[in-house]
Parts: sequence; C-alpha cells; structure tokens
Amino acid sequence: MAKLPPEKQSLPWSFGNTKTPQQTHEVVLPRAEYLHDTHFAATNTLLGAYLCTDIGGSLCVGKITELEIYLGDVDRASHAWQNKETPRNRVMFGPGGFVYMYLIYGIYPMFNIVTGAEGVPHAVLVRSLEPVLGIDAMKVRRGINNPRNLANGPGKLCIAMGLTLEQYGLDLTAGKTVWLSPKTEPIEPLAGKRIGIDYAGADRDLPWRFVIKGNPFISKPV
Repeated sequence: MAKLPPEKQSLPWSFGNTKTPQQTHEVVLPRAEYLHDTHFAATNTLLGAYLCTDIGGSLCVGKITELEIYLGDVDRASHAWQNKETPRNRVMFGPGGFVYMYLIYGIYPMFNIVTGAEGVPHAVLVRSLEPVLGIDAMKVRRGINNPRNLANGPGKLCIAMGLTLEQYGLDLTAGKTVWLSPKTEPIEPLAGKRIGIDYAGADRDLPWRFVIKGNPFISKPV
C-alpha cells in the first residue's frame, strides 16, 4: 500500500467524517466483509467505505456515496441474468472481493465490486464518490476543478481514480493498486430506483440504488 504523499488537501472533505484524511486508506477491508448477503454488504459495509487506488504514482481516496446492486440469478438488469456466465462476467461467479470492470457504450469504464459466495453472480456498481485524497490528481485526470463534479457518476469516478479495464479481476483484499478501507462513521442509506436500465422490464423499478442520505456527492437525487 502506498504511503500518504505530503500534500495538503483544499477540499472541505469532512462531510460527516470523524477521522482525518490520512486515516481513510490505512486499513484494508477483509474478504469476509464481501461475502455477506449482497444487500447487507452494500448498505452496511460498502456504502460509506473508502475506495482507494494507487495508480500512476498517485494515491487517491474517495468515500463511496452511491451504489447499485445487481443480482445475476434473479435480476434482468444484471450481466449475469439467469446465471449466464460469459468471458466478460466470469469474475462475478467467483467469491466476493474482486473487481469487475466493463465498458459502457464501448467507451466509459464502470467499477463494480463482486459480492457474495462463489458461484453466486452478484456485484455492486459504485456510482459516486466524495473525493478525500489525491484531489489534485483527480482534477488533472478529469480536466476540471469543481470537486463536486470530479467523481459524481460511475464513468467520472473511474477516470478520476485512474480505473480502466486493466483492473478487471483484481483482488481488493490484497491492498495493492485498488482496495477498500472501512467506513469511519455511521451512515443512513436512502434507497431508490437504479439508473439507465429501462431494458430490464419490471426489474427496472426495484429500489436497489442506495445513496448516503444528505450527502451532496451523488450523481442525481433519489
């Protein structure tokens, strides 16, 4: 895991945080936390946790403020609907705690976290982050200066954090390149419909999108 660079961040990042930015990347979330029921893992463990990347010489950390769950065995919106395994989604069929990356529109990378037991194709799409560390690097990657817009969408956050298809299949528990650190304070999840899945029939209306209530660093209101 990378050492914290000697930089001072200008963003008033501490929306509800009780620890300093230096403490948000130091503990690696263990495998067991990814193996829970996906709803539980998403709302109790992943939402409010810190996504950390050490890519291109830049340590970047963002608090997960918005996510969506996809359950391949029962969910028409999932890439693994009806437990169909393909070369693209193969990592979803392994144990929780691995990275599932794919492109949307053939252009924008999407960062997903595999959850649950091996053989159960469940994943959580991370939709938005609250930038915490490495904000200057995020600004350069995104070509903008407004902190609110650095990572308030699934494609935006991948660019800001340096995430590409190269991270497909990485083990999040290794604490290298990409990992999660536990949340540092309680959060209140707010549920709503997922975004951009009109093709999923009745499943498009499932309330499987979750945001941190009151946090402004999200893609759109619930």
